[in-house]
Amino acid sequence: MIDNLALGLSHGLMMLAAFLLLKRPDLDREPSPHDTPDKPDTKTRPGA
Repeated sequence: MIDNLALGLSHGLMMLAAFLLLKRPDLDREPSPHDTPDKPDTKTRPGA
């Protein structure tokens, strides 16, 4: 009984993770090198 529960739970969680990953909107978009970033890069500061 516990083996079936463990298998069901682990496979259910993997299915949930796969569903959530496939539902992401950024999977349908391939950015071009000519695209501008949505947000400015905050890691580099000018003059630093």
